[in-house]
Amino acid sequence: MRVLIAEDDQHTRDGLSEIFDAEGYKVYAASDGVEALQLFAKFNPDVVCLDVMMPGASGYDVCREIRSIDPEVGILFISAKSEEIDKVLGLELGADDFIVKPFGLKEVVARIRAVTRRLIIERKKKSRTGSDEDDNGLFEMGDLKVLPEELRAYRGDEPVELSLRDVKILSLLYRNRGKVVSRDTFFDECWNFDFIPNSRCLDQHISQLRRRVERDPGRPKLISTVHGVGYRFE
Repeated sequence: MRVLIAEDDQHTRDGLSEIFDAEGYKVYAASDGVEALQLFAKFNPDVVCLDVMMPGASGYDVCREIRSIDPEVGILFISAKSEEIDKVLGLELGADDFIVKPFGLKEVVARIRAVTRRLIIERKKKSRTGSDEDDNGLFEMGDLKVLPEELRAYRGDEPVELSLRDVKILSLLYRNRGKVVSRDTFFDECWNFDFIPNSRCLDQHISQLRRRVERDPGRPKLISTVHGVGYRFE
């Protein structure tokens, strides 16, 4: 999935870019409203993250223009404008959510995933039109049930929150169960093609993922390390 971030403050823009990249999005960034509309027309992103007060065109103006073009794209406002009227206006213009600065990492991630779930579910519904098949993409890895549409897994009734990249990694391992998945394959399929990760990027992500999906992260059963090659799910 692709995301467009429109934010005139570079520090905030870079921070949001890092958050979306870690979630598994392909990120495009604009420093003002005019550039945001140009990038939207060029890259057709799935999600747009807008500041309200920007040079060239306000976030409200950008939202209004985007909604006239695409009624389904996910839109998030992130702004220091915290009055109720500001939030109401943003939602009335068609935004999915409105986050007030300063914001916390966990809050932004939770709201990103909520918008992403909506997009995934709506697209799946459209793809099922005319079919009675209810394929929600669920697959099982040991006692873990993974629901890609929900960006969640379940162990019994206990939910495990997942990012887009987490789902890609688990899906890749599942499709190749019993086989070793090389590090290059992970980078090709779970990271952006123009992203050159450092040598520890995959290992760090797998380590964090294990903490959430393994019963005993120190003795992993779902994601086994094959030293010098990659990882495997039996």
